[in-house]
Amino acid sequence: MTAETVIFEREGPIGRLRLNRPAKLNAQTPQMWAELRELGRTLRDEPDLRCLVVRGEGRAFSSGIDLAEITGQDGLGAAQVAPGAGVDRLVAMIRQGQEAFSWLVDAPFASIAAVRGYALGAGLQLALACDLRIAARTTQLGALEFRYGLLPDLGGTAWLPRLVGPARAKELVFTAARIDAEEALRIGLVNRVVEDAELDAAVGALAETIAAQPPLALRHAKRAIDAFADQERSLQLAAEGQAACLRSEDFIEAGQAFREGRAPVYRGR
Repeated sequence: MTAETVIFEREGPIGRLRLNRPAKLNAQTPQMWAELRELGRTLRDEPDLRCLVVRGEGRAFSSGIDLAEITGQDGLGAAQVAPGAGVDRLVAMIRQGQEAFSWLVDAPFASIAAVRGYALGAGLQLALACDLRIAARTTQLGALEFRYGLLPDLGGTAWLPRLVGPARAKELVFTAARIDAEEALRIGLVNRVVEDAELDAAVGALAETIAAQPPLALRHAKRAIDAFADQERSLQLAAEGQAACLRSEDFIEAGQAFREGRAPVYRGR
C-alpha cells in the first residue's frame, strides 16, 4: 500500500502502524482516514498477522483532528453539506470516516496503542479502537470535541463507556477535560503506564507475548469479550469459538508441545 500519512511495517507476525505527520503532532486529516481505511481492508487478508502496534511518529500519538484541513476547502466542507431528502450525505460521510478506526475493533488479531505525548480528540478515539493501551507517563489524554462544538463521532461514544462506564464517559466528554496517564490508569482507560523511555520496549514485549498465543483462540476470545454487554450473545460466541478451537490443528499442537516440553507453533487453523 502506498500512503503518505501512515506507515505500515511488518516484522513476522507483528505489524507496526505509525501515524506520519509528526510536524503536526499527527493531527488527523481526511487523507489519513482514507489511508487507514485502505490499510484495514488490506490487513483483513493477512492470515499470519497476530498483533498490530499503533503509534504516532515523533513526540505525540495524535493531537486530534487537523481543524484547518477539516474545515478548509479540501476538507469535509461540513457547513456546505445541508440535510437532504433520503440519505443525509453528511451522516454518510461521517459513517465512512468511522471506518478508519472501526476495523481495528473487528480485526481478527490483537492491537496495542503505544500512547505518548498527546492522545486527544480523534487521537484518543483511535487509541480506544485498539484492544489494549500502554501509555507513557507524561501522556495527556482527553475527549476535547466539546471545545469545538462537536462530539466524539469516530467511535468514542461506543468504546469509551466500555472501558470506564457510561457515567465516567459522560464526565470526560461533557467537560472536555485533559487527564494524565496516572488518572487514565486509575479509571481503566489505559492498561499500563510506563516511563517514557520504556514505552517502546514495553509495547514490543507485550506484542511478542500476544503474537505467540494461539490465533484462533485469540480471535474467538476477542469476539466473545467484545460482546460482554449482551450476556447470551457473549456465551454463544464463546461456545462457538471453543468448539472451533477444540476441532483445530492448533489444539492438537498445543497438546503435543506440552507433552514434548517445547513451545507450541500455532498456525491459526
